[in-house]
Amino acid sequence: MTPKSLLRHKRAVSRLDELANGTSFHRLLWDDAQSLPNEKIKLVADDKIRRVIMCTGKVYYDLYEEREKRGINDVYLLRMEQLYPFPARALIQELSRFAQAEMEWCQEEPKNMGAWSFIEPNLSWVLEHIDAKHKRPRYAGRPSSAATATGLMSKHTRELKAFLDEALS
Repeated sequence: MTPKSLLRHKRAVSRLDELANGTSFHRLLWDDAQSLPNEKIKLVADDKIRRVIMCTGKVYYDLYEEREKRGINDVYLLRMEQLYPFPARALIQELSRFAQAEMEWCQEEPKNMGAWSFIEPNLSWVLEHIDAKHKRPRYAGRPSSAATATGLMSKHTRELKAFLDEALS
């Protein structure tokens, strides 16, 4: 389900050529700062990337805007559009470009409710396979919780800021 906040979001769009004949579904979506020509942030070379943050859904846009606001150019954002079956082959191909970088999974959901428990062992296997410098992915997101949402906008905003800080620091 797509949150309503993305309904008219300026970045949540596709170009017409991406929907034409000869195109296909991508299990991974690359960082817009690298693939779109007029972005404010120009990423450093692959071997200079310090961290790769993997995520799915709306949190990508939160991370992208925060990275842009901070002027960070050595953090690569990689979206997973398919979690199951796990896109191991696609990740091996993509993450081998960044074997020296720290790998991180970021999600907006609490740790015990999002994809982390599924992603962590699978992503660890991929990192071992590509002989990554960091064999275990980090987690950035809300702590485990009994409730899916806080119910208070002020607390939600504080938690969002906290995990964006953790992800991008």
